[in-house]
Amino acid sequence: MPEIIEGVSPTRMELLRLSRREKLAEKGHDLLREKRDALIAEFLDIIGEVRDIRKEVEAKLGEAFESLILAQALSGVEQVRQQSLMTGHRILIDSSTRSIMGVQIPILELSDKLVRNVTERGYSLIDSSSALDRAARSFEEALQLIIKLGEMEEAVRNLAGEVEKTKRRVNALEYIMIPSLKATRKYIRMRLEEMERENFTRLKKIKAMLERGSE
Repeated sequence: MPEIIEGVSPTRMELLRLSRREKLAEKGHDLLREKRDALIAEFLDIIGEVRDIRKEVEAKLGEAFESLILAQALSGVEQVRQQSLMTGHRILIDSSTRSIMGVQIPILELSDKLVRNVTERGYSLIDSSSALDRAARSFEEALQLIIKLGEMEEAVRNLAGEVEKTKRRVNALEYIMIPSLKATRKYIRMRLEEMERENFTRLKKIKAMLERGSE
């Protein structure tokens, strides 16, 4: 049973004030419920994107490691290691945000291309194999996808937090605040009716006393 708000006075003015509060609470509840549903829809869309990108990352890393193992078999582990030390690449990422219904979603953008041409990696083409080139390209493509995946997973975390917060607010209004306002208004109406009956009975007694006194 919903609790009655403490400290309220059983007056018509208080009844009117509670009625206005109840209407505002119901309007707020409807708006928050719409926001919650929209956030959940957005959350599910991004979850789908995350699932797809994860599959791409796994496939690309699989390709990269297959090519790496082949390159090591052709050139030797030490040779491949030495060549990898020549491929240093500074990765710069610009970060910003966008808003989805008030939720800040990260945007990560590479300031320079991540996937390079064979001649841009720094190692000798004569001493390397095509397997090494394929491995390097696959790892670069995988890293590019991983950066995008990180952006999307942070968006999922932020949206999930906002969905949970909005759900709590919706539930608080639906199961606590609005029922409490309704119960309090009902209590005040009952008290007013009871007071009116008491006043009516009192007036009848006074009238009867006045009538007996005038006889």
